[in-house]
Amino acid sequence: MEIGIIIAVVVVALVFDYTNGFHDAANAIATSVSTGALKPRVALAMAAVMNFVGAFLGQKVAQTVSETIDPGTGSHALVIVMCGLLGAITWNLITWYYGLPSSSSHALIGGLVGSAVAAGATANWGVVLEKVVIPMLLSPLVAFSLGFAVMVAIMWIFRNANPGRANRGFKIAQTISAAAMALGHGLQDAQKTMGVIFLALLAGGYVGADDPLPLWVIIAAAAAISAGTYSGGWRIMRTLGRRIIHLDPPRGFAAESVAASVLYSTAYVFEAPISTTHTITSAVMGVGATKRLSAVRWGVAKSILTAWVLTFPAAGFAAAVCYWVARLFLP
Repeated sequence: MEIGIIIAVVVVALVFDYTNGFHDAANAIATSVSTGALKPRVALAMAAVMNFVGAFLGQKVAQTVSETIDPGTGSHALVIVMCGLLGAITWNLITWYYGLPSSSSHALIGGLVGSAVAAGATANWGVVLEKVVIPMLLSPLVAFSLGFAVMVAIMWIFRNANPGRANRGFKIAQTISAAAMALGHGLQDAQKTMGVIFLALLAGGYVGADDPLPLWVIIAAAAAISAGTYSGGWRIMRTLGRRIIHLDPPRGFAAESVAASVLYSTAYVFEAPISTTHTITSAVMGVGATKRLSAVRWGVAKSILTAWVLTFPAAGFAAAVCYWVARLFLP
């Protein structure tokens, strides 16, 4: 029975990874598609490839995710992990249906914590606070501020440039910045699924706490998020690329560059699983605010902010419900 539950947890984790891919596909390419720098299918293919490559570039975020809860060992621990994943998937699908770019990362952490609390297991609140909650609050502020500052710098540097020529140049530059953003997405988000699978293997006694991630886990997570990315996320792409603000190529380049920089620095320096969605959305708002504050559609931004605030508790509650239902069938 325990082996069957581990296999089920791995499958559900990869399903979550797939939903993460199509839910967050817009993160990497919405700005490039909306400015006309890349065709949608070309952009999705590029994002899928870069997501796959990015998954192999580090394991620190995966380690942080695996340390957020301590479910114990055995079948009960595996059910806790499984219900955490189901809670995250539920919230991902709800926000995808309504076209809201919420955070798959915080849905996952919220789901794991909610399931652990419902089961009476240990949630490592110190790790959650230091590596999840504080970065969750700071990363959007940093991305917004940097997006505004970088865009102001671009406007000053190219103040005398020919607009048509500058736009063509920034469309080319956006190909690079979108690729960098997709690479950062793979670096951050694929690792979160790796961390959950490692947590399940640890609960089942198949790995030790100090063991490295098995290669098959890395490949499976990379492939799942890459496939999900290629399947697209058009609802969220429309929100991110058009509804917040109508972007031009320089602003698209600035937003993607800033977001990618924040993703890399948090993964390598702080080992924090931040939200790629929060980061790029905040950067888009920051560069958009350089036009004028009224250019940003703050009503749309408000609905996105609402989804951000609700993600952690909503995914946690969904996971808790899943656990309470599963508990009825446990010996």
